[in-house]
Amino acid sequence: MFKIVTENTCDLPLEWLEKNGVGLLYLSTIVGETVYNATNPLNNKDFYRMLKEGAKPSTSQVNVEEAKSWFEAHIDQADQFLYIGFASGLSGTVNSVQVAVSEIREKYPDKQIEIVDTQAASASEGLLVVRAVQMQQEGKSFEEVTAWVREYSPRACTIFTVDDLMDLWRGGRVKKSSAIVGNLAGIKPILYLDDNGKIQTGDKIRGRKKALTTLVDYMETLAEEFRAENEPMIVIAHGDVEEDAEFVRKEVEERLGYHNFMITNAGPIIGAHTGASIVVLSFFGKDRHR
Repeated sequence: MFKIVTENTCDLPLEWLEKNGVGLLYLSTIVGETVYNATNPLNNKDFYRMLKEGAKPSTSQVNVEEAKSWFEAHIDQADQFLYIGFASGLSGTVNSVQVAVSEIREKYPDKQIEIVDTQAASASEGLLVVRAVQMQQEGKSFEEVTAWVREYSPRACTIFTVDDLMDLWRGGRVKKSSAIVGNLAGIKPILYLDDNGKIQTGDKIRGRKKALTTLVDYMETLAEEFRAENEPMIVIAHGDVEEDAEFVRKEVEERLGYHNFMITNAGPIIGAHTGASIVVLSFFGKDRHR
């Protein structure tokens, strides 16, 4: 059986990843002088507590040597590896993996390693991983699953919002002046990842509840029937606002008729740039934005 590999940016529960045998590379979170990674993990609860206490975290991509070390350590686990990667529009991690894998292939020519730059992140990256695992468990071949991930990555939608624009400023996403003015006006932006994995701004909504319902409006416009043999999983990620994530889930269920959900936490890598108030809605659509 082949092995599926991704990064901690997929924001799927660690227990689920371990249960399903998914390999995980770690981007690092830096808080003060402390680096958190695979050997020094930082759980979501502690991370968001640190944010509330005033921590100003930064993040670091996986480098070539770290990627090589991971494959060297796990090379005997399978003959085929499918790497489902974090958007190159947001991080150089996939590029590091590509360089590392080119060397691994030379050393282990009998191993087959495929890399997909999903241009997805957080719940949408997780959405692709979930479906790839489901297909693997259904008995689909390595080639079939790899082809599916390549085909459907451009249709994995990442629609999200935050409550406090200062979190986006601290994460380097907006100017401080724009964040201050937006907060004073009660603006809650609807953001999305475009086809190149870049964050773009959609509608600018007044009020948190209206912003959350607008996430579902986007889904209603973009989502396609993708039920086939299994109803598609809808993945909702949040920083530390479980009630808001549950509100979105209920809206999707009641308005659009979906029933298969995974609600999960946005981890430190995503949260470092968005703050605790982020809510991400991910689904398959005909396009990534309307």
